[in-house]
Amino acid sequence: MREIVFDTETTGLDPQGGDRLVEIGCIEMVNRVPTGAVYHCYFNPERDMPAEAEAVHGLSATFLSDKPLFAAKAAELIAFLGDAPLVAHNAGFDFGFLNAELAKIGMAPVDRERMVDTVAIARRKHPGAKLSLDALCTRYGIDRSHRTKHGALLDAELLAQLYVELMGGRQIGLELAAHAQAVAVGSDAGVLVASTLTVSAKPFRAPRPHAASAAELARHAEFMAGFSEAIWSR
Repeated sequence: MREIVFDTETTGLDPQGGDRLVEIGCIEMVNRVPTGAVYHCYFNPERDMPAEAEAVHGLSATFLSDKPLFAAKAAELIAFLGDAPLVAHNAGFDFGFLNAELAKIGMAPVDRERMVDTVAIARRKHPGAKLSLDALCTRYGIDRSHRTKHGALLDAELLAQLYVELMGGRQIGLELAAHAQAVAVGSDAGVLVASTLTVSAKPFRAPRPHAASAAELARHAEFMAGFSEAIWSR
């Protein structure tokens, strides 16, 4: 099963009030194992960057000024997403911004039926607990020491690990097919490495005989007969 874990960074909290998407990071997973294929891009929001938002993700208006507009990369992004379920932390927020950007350029929205919200999953598993990405990474022992600021691709990578843990841990990958292949989509955001993941099927190993032979049973009976007043004989 192919799934996309993704995260976004924005200029604020309200896409209907003028806030814009400035970064998206996507991780492809097959049978909940990352394939190595990613999509990552920064976008020029064509507006200022509020200080409060820049303090969170560190993306300044100057840095974003030479990045592509969302319209220039939308088709590429949608192609990468395909028809896979889309996993995000507090997914309604990310879907809201993604669909607002698509609406601005006259493209169809991403169906919310595809939305998998890890906050909702975590709330069911850990009612009353803190549900932030940081708190849940701490709960599950996921290393986030390199996360000094929010970043869409970095947070998507952490979320991919968390999603696996929330869904039952690494044992869920036991049903993997022998080979899974994927290719990353290019981006203006930096270097993306196309990779192929090969999952090797383990060779079949016949079970070892484990029933005792007649001679072994006889020796065992002789040994047991040497005990007097054994408690298992009462």
